[in-house]
Amino acid sequence: MTDTDLSSLTKETCETPDAVLHRVFGFTAFRGQQEEVINTVMGGEDVLVIMPTGGGKSLCYQVPALCRPGMGIVISPLIALMDDQVAALRQLGVNAAALHSEVAPDRLDQTRADLREARIDLLYISPERLVSPGTARWLARNPVSVLAIDEAHCVSAWGHEFRPEYRSLADLPSIFPGVPRIALTATADSRTQDDILLALGMPDAKRLTSSFHRPNLFLAASPKGSETRQVQEALAPHREEASIVYCGSRSRTERMARSLRERGFNALSYHAGLSSQEKHATLMRFRSGEPMVIVATVAFGMGIDRPDVRCVVHLDMPASPEAYYQQIGRAGRDGEPADTLLLYGGEDMARARHWLEQSSAPDTEKRVMQARLESMIALTETVGCRTQALLACFGEALSAPCGHCDNCRNPAQTFDGTEAAQKVLSAIYRTGQRFGAVHLTTVLRGKLTEAIERHAHQHLTVFGVGKEHSEQWWRGVIRQLIARGAIRMSGEHGALGLDVEAARPILRGEESLRLRMDPLKPSTGSARAPSATTLVDTLDEHERHRFEALRRWRRDEAREQEIPPYVIFHDAVLTEIARENPESVEELSVIKGVGASKLKRYGDAVIAALEES
Repeated sequence: MTDTDLSSLTKETCETPDAVLHRVFGFTAFRGQQEEVINTVMGGEDVLVIMPTGGGKSLCYQVPALCRPGMGIVISPLIALMDDQVAALRQLGVNAAALHSEVAPDRLDQTRADLREARIDLLYISPERLVSPGTARWLARNPVSVLAIDEAHCVSAWGHEFRPEYRSLADLPSIFPGVPRIALTATADSRTQDDILLALGMPDAKRLTSSFHRPNLFLAASPKGSETRQVQEALAPHREEASIVYCGSRSRTERMARSLRERGFNALSYHAGLSSQEKHATLMRFRSGEPMVIVATVAFGMGIDRPDVRCVVHLDMPASPEAYYQQIGRAGRDGEPADTLLLYGGEDMARARHWLEQSSAPDTEKRVMQARLESMIALTETVGCRTQALLACFGEALSAPCGHCDNCRNPAQTFDGTEAAQKVLSAIYRTGQRFGAVHLTTVLRGKLTEAIERHAHQHLTVFGVGKEHSEQWWRGVIRQLIARGAIRMSGEHGALGLDVEAARPILRGEESLRLRMDPLKPSTGSARAPSATTLVDTLDEHERHRFEALRRWRRDEAREQEIPPYVIFHDAVLTEIARENPESVEELSVIKGVGASKLKRYGDAVIAALEES
């Protein structure tokens, strides 16, 4: 389809949001708070939108941009995000374009020509490009309908992915006077929201916050045991699907990806140390719809629109609930069931606290970071509903346990851990607060090793006082005491020491402790509810046959166009087509998600694929 064809399908008249929603996007009704957000923007007001991944944030600015006179400008932080959005919009008949550092020269020339002739409906641009000298004022020569700041948490210094360039966006009102601004993000607590509005100069903006609850995500967390085995077991149900494994360092991504490949997984690593060609190739394979595992540092996935990621695993604990929520939000964007697993350890917690203490950040910032870290630690060790605990971090109260987390499925067992805690704290004190968890468990279990003899620890009163319990059991006690703040890291080599204020009442018997009973075998936590079925699971044999035929057609079409398959149609749309089995283009037109452009592009091909199935 040519650019002339594209422009003829949009902005034909000053249409209403409902009309654009139906004609362009193929939907008959808005979801959740979309309509309220859109009406706010249509009225010329600024708005901050907090809406979870998969909640339909993009429609909140795309629809008013197509209804209001002029071009919509979307400021977006990642190239992958922009390219996916532009590809999806062009499939819908919207003349969208992107300006960023990797735009091909021929496409850049076309975009500049389209801008000069006011032929673009939605322009995606990186913040670095927008704030470069003269760019914004050049864009302002033409009418602008909406200014959207996507991934707005990047504006905030309190956010988990701060981008300094975003701070300069406060100047936009002087360059684009009277143009409504909409800032959007999936995660922002009240402090981050305040900072976003302050940084953008939007003090009077309306705040609209949707529920953070994602009922399709199964949340699980487990103490680290054999990490490779735990990751492998978590990924095993998803071999023919897409998964992401997040690691805290480049070297760990390489090692884990190699280990998974040796075990038969289609796994690739992704981190900042790869060349741009390697990163691009990996990203293209992931976007192609190929079943695979990406083992990556946390930058991967931000803004990736692939909707069918079925599992996200964290090998290292994120620094805050906001970062954790953002990363698990990359699973199940299509609303279908997806698994998440967080692996955590006591030494990781102690090390994170130690690094924070050594940070040169201002005290006010360190206090905020400390509070978020403690919230994240508490989230890992909670014995109650994990979803309720996560939502509480965002000020949202879930009235009843979720039923789709590990603690709801298999309630945690607890025991009176007061005596065990006293033994651990005494062992730390009597060994001089100079040793890590491995040595301490050896002392408690009374194992005579070379290190024990070298330090004469076999003569301590605590030697062997816990011989009835396993090393794993004692490691669990130590980890939970770290989580409670009674134990801290006292050196750079993993040595554990006492936090006197927290440890003293335990040692004196003034405070009793209920501790979590860790399972004998560390769990992968990735067991969905038996009732958690996908839309495809609801198809009968004939409908499933038609669905697979449609997927093959979509795969071939996507390869020919060099675009992700989900840009053509999501699985949910193919499922509905397979169920309804339309026999004509007219019957196909009433199916949700089939708008005018896609009907014109693919109607005959879809009917042909159904007839041949």
